[in-house]
Amino acid sequence: MRPNNNRSNFSLALNDLVSGISSFHIWAMLGWQEIRQRYRRSSLGPLWLTLSMGIQVVAIGPLYGRLFGQEISAYFPYLAVSLVMWHLIANTTNELCLSFISAEGIIKQQKLPMSIYVLRVIYKNIIIYLHNFVIVALVLFFYPPQISLDLLFFPLALFFFLINAIWVGMLLGMVSARFRDIPQIVGSLMTVALFITPVMWKADMLGNKILFAQVNPIFHFLEIMRQPLLGGQLPFLSWSVVIAITFLGYIVLIAVFTRFRSRIAFWV
Repeated sequence: MRPNNNRSNFSLALNDLVSGISSFHIWAMLGWQEIRQRYRRSSLGPLWLTLSMGIQVVAIGPLYGRLFGQEISAYFPYLAVSLVMWHLIANTTNELCLSFISAEGIIKQQKLPMSIYVLRVIYKNIIIYLHNFVIVALVLFFYPPQISLDLLFFPLALFFFLINAIWVGMLLGMVSARFRDIPQIVGSLMTVALFITPVMWKADMLGNKILFAQVNPIFHFLEIMRQPLLGGQLPFLSWSVVIAITFLGYIVLIAVFTRFRSRIAFWV
């Protein structure tokens, strides 16, 4: 009987992912509703995030450019793109830890695919990212990079980030629902990661020690999204790492989700 149960659990887990992704009208509505509630009585709404990001870029750019001995025309676009991408990665990761916990009321009242709650968080952060991308557009307008056909890889890079965010969110959501200290641990790790990841500094500053940057998986996700916008060369190493992480991540997700999917409602 156990093999049949395993096949049944696998089918349920796979169906949950597929039906959740296809239920765009549900997770998009939930994500947008969360943004509206957060800025319900604000005049600028999510644009406050854009304003805050713009101030951060303008304040840090000249200072760190001088500290690192960088030309402002090259460093300013790098910093703007890097910070906006970093906030997308960091905020999405931190909030994905709470994807199931924050939906406790819905999970216990309605039978919906568990993946919907993860997709809701991802959708919300993509909307915020699009607001912040205005900063990138403005900086690149005043400091235009060399345009190449590699720019066409940017949508593909963003797509790979999104599909990786799904398996990361499902795993983090499950672990966080079971062990409530995980969100705090992840938040602390992401704070440290900001300083050890080439965001405000460049990987080539390490010289022959660049391996210390390359062993960081976040670096590779930043690179595939960052280089097309900055007119850099296509990062083949980073693309290889991201593709490998994608396949391995979904293998782990299917195995874990198949076994523990039915317990999420009890954990929250």
